Amino acid sequence: MSVDENTPVLRGCIKLPLNKEELIEVTAKAKDYAIMHGAAMRSKTSFSPDSLNFAPFVLVPSSFPRKEFEKAIVLQPIINRLMHNVAHDEEFITTTLAETIKVDEFTANLFNIYRKVLALGFTQRISLGMLRSDLMLESRCPELSPLLDTSASVGAGAGDDAEDGQEHEERKADSKANTKAEKGKPTAGIQRSVSSSSAYCCWKQVEINTIASGFGHLGPASKTIQSFVLRELGHAEKLQRMPKNEALAGLCDGMVKAWNIYAKPESVILFIIEDISYNICDQRFHEFYIRETYPHIKVLRRTLTEVHNEGKLGQSKELLLSGNTEVAVIYFRAGYEPGHYPTQGEWDARYLMETSLAIKCPSIQYHLAGTKKVQQALAQPAVLERFINDPEEMKAVGKIFTGLYSMDDNEVGNANYEMAMRTPEKFVLKPQREGGGNNVYGLDIPDALKRMSRVERSAWILMDLIHPPLSQGYMIRPGSDVPPQIVDMVSELGIFGVVIGDADHIIHNYQAGHMLRTKLSTANEGGVAAGLGALDSPYLIDSDDEDGYY
Repeated sequence: MSVDENTPVLRGCIKLPLNKEELIEVTAKAKDYAIMHGAAMRSKTSFSPDSLNFAPFVLVPSSFPRKEFEKAIVLQPIINRLMHNVAHDEEFITTTLAETIKVDEFTANLFNIYRKVLALGFTQRISLGMLRSDLMLESRCPELSPLLDTSASVGAGAGDDAEDGQEHEERKADSKANTKAEKGKPTAGIQRSVSSSSAYCCWKQVEINTIASGFGHLGPASKTIQSFVLRELGHAEKLQRMPKNEALAGLCDGMVKAWNIYAKPESVILFIIEDISYNICDQRFHEFYIRETYPHIKVLRRTLTEVHNEGKLGQSKELLLSGNTEVAVIYFRAGYEPGHYPTQGEWDARYLMETSLAIKCPSIQYHLAGTKKVQQALAQPAVLERFINDPEEMKAVGKIFTGLYSMDDNEVGNANYEMAMRTPEKFVLKPQREGGGNNVYGLDIPDALKRMSRVERSAWILMDLIHPPLSQGYMIRPGSDVPPQIVDMVSELGIFGVVIGDADHIIHNYQAGHMLRTKLSTANEGGVAAGLGALDSPYLIDSDDEDGYY
């Protein structure tokens, strides 16, 4: 597709391109630095439990407006409380998912567990929520901002070929991909005449993750890598614009707080994992942080299949593994997609854990609160005020939602269907799934909808595409060309939050760090763990300060 010359470009952290020899040298150092600091994953194409590749990363941090970053940080505890209240509203969850569970088997299975646990009464009333609120800057809005590169000219890059796709979520203005360079083509040398009054106006919510909210380690690790690179390039003064990030400590401390609430010194924290863990460093660093910081707390890792084979309930419904090892906290890093439940045994294991005394992260009600259908319902002001009492808080949260539309088989849903068929390029179609790779974008939407019955559409929601401004930089990936070239990119910021409590009281509620993932502007979605994204971290810029921009 052709380049959209009207898409704004945020000012860069440093002047690009780098000298070719300098670029080659610092890239080689950064790759080794990444591996030696745990920014690594197991290969999906040549898997071995004994080897790691560095995780894809952006060489220098991407710009992000300080004002919007700080707004997201302040808002996260309010979002935590919102999701906690939603998770404990039986009537709302039941009503909202009523149509979805008729046609979505996976959500129906989760809801069936929820229904059975409700009927029995929750053995453990306390839940641990470790959430991640994902957001993108929006550039298509009436408000104005000077935070962009008005010269919009990038000299020839050091490399020759760009790589295919990158990271997660929304962006597409014309047809199929987002709005920048032709598929995989370099953007170096392209002149952009960008007005200094249209970079962005705000950020918009992409989604709220309530299960397996990853990158608590890789988020801070990306800052570590990029800080090293900036120092090597002689830009140590830039580090003061990279915000402090203690996501790993914040999330792990949340698990420990739940363990303390359980109050049994011999009990353990259980990680539920996939049969094969590609994103092993992010998982293990959580485990190792707990073991090193709180050596009296043991951490176990089990698959759902292993829990089915060795798990049982004790006399007080405590969860016991391997005979008599009692579990205090269950942290799900798996269980969010159908493939994690290949047989009824895995579903039985999930039910066993939900009926146990262990504190779950997430509990089944938190898991359901994170479905796309629930988030679509929350975008309606009349629904939002059900969960937020403070008018100012409700107004602030209401502003972050982009357009979210029901696809149910009723008058409203049918009107939304017709809207999507008329102007599909404005939307993304989302199912009730986590893990990436499931959405349908732009001009692909009509064919996808035509293949669904009116009832099957109820399992999906429609969402306005977000049009973020671009940044430009070098993406470093295993096996990619050396030297790398300058590419157009878009970023998605994730803010972590921890909330612990029951239906009546919240015991702990705090913001717990952040992560930034960046993709080529031509890519629709695909996470870093899926091999399509790149680790990044924010470089905070101010509208009234030109220092540090090129």
